[in-house]
Amino acid sequence: MKAAVLSEYGTPPQLTDFPDPRPEPGQTVVRVGAAGVHHLDLFKASSTPQDARFDVPYVVGSDGVGRTPDGRRVFFDLPVPPYGSWAEQVLVREADLLDVADGVDDATAAALGNTGLAGWLALSWRAELQPGESVLVLGATGQVGSIAVQAARAQGAGHVIAADRNPERLQRIRSRGADATVVLTDTDDLPFALRDAAGDHGIDVIIDPLWGEPALAAMQAASPHARHIQIGHSAAPTIALPATTIRTARLQILGFAILDVPADIRRAAYLTLTEHAAREDITVDVTPIPLSEVASAWQQQQKGAPTKLVLTPHTEPLATKGR
Repeated sequence: MKAAVLSEYGTPPQLTDFPDPRPEPGQTVVRVGAAGVHHLDLFKASSTPQDARFDVPYVVGSDGVGRTPDGRRVFFDLPVPPYGSWAEQVLVREADLLDVADGVDDATAAALGNTGLAGWLALSWRAELQPGESVLVLGATGQVGSIAVQAARAQGAGHVIAADRNPERLQRIRSRGADATVVLTDTDDLPFALRDAAGDHGIDVIIDPLWGEPALAAMQAASPHARHIQIGHSAAPTIALPATTIRTARLQILGFAILDVPADIRRAAYLTLTEHAAREDITVDVTPIPLSEVASAWQQQQKGAPTKLVLTPHTEPLATKGR
């Protein structure tokens, strides 16, 4: 089969032939329809041999959507090494498969994999969002943030605030469910701007893929007993957090990692998420790229692609119906 194979750490993968996977008991082969492109994939490939998780050569790619031999359409992650998702076929554990809703194409379903689940489950599972609560999403025009804005609305939030540095992209996110937007700036007025956008609704839940100064401003603007869900640090890895900021609002600061979510909850959440996508209640900006152009996908991801990139190994049209 054709696959994007990493032969040496610190170099990009190359499209080449790789042995077809052979399943053992409890495993299955999935014919890949679309595979997500993540910064994590690039990070793993950039490891030193001493820090590497897998021996080379191995196929790059951590998740995707495809079909099992019996025709079941599934989302998968955690492929069995040395097989990754950037290939025509992948080897996975049967217990790790998640069903995909009817009516959503493979590229969208792949884009809503771990990225979409992070935005959805940070609210429903980690924050335990209640109907009518107010949600602030930092980094709202990013891939996780955009889903979180839409997920908040789908899960019954009473008021959704989208905050990011790009004012033009913020205008677009307003059409996807945000009631108010705030441009993140490096000024002392940011907590006031966030409180003003919240109005009488306050801020009950903060979804934070940024950390740094935006996170501090959000905590200073938060309502009493707010839950701050920390899922990333693209703005800064550290923060100077006064103890009074936590005590004054009695804040709960909760870390979130997708691997902590029980399998049955992930399975149900992904099916619900793709059902919303099929109805176009939740949309994602996705750019499919043929597997043959993996070098271009690699470069785009390194530069920070404005949309979610997915690789498509096969030339026939992407699946749109059925499991």
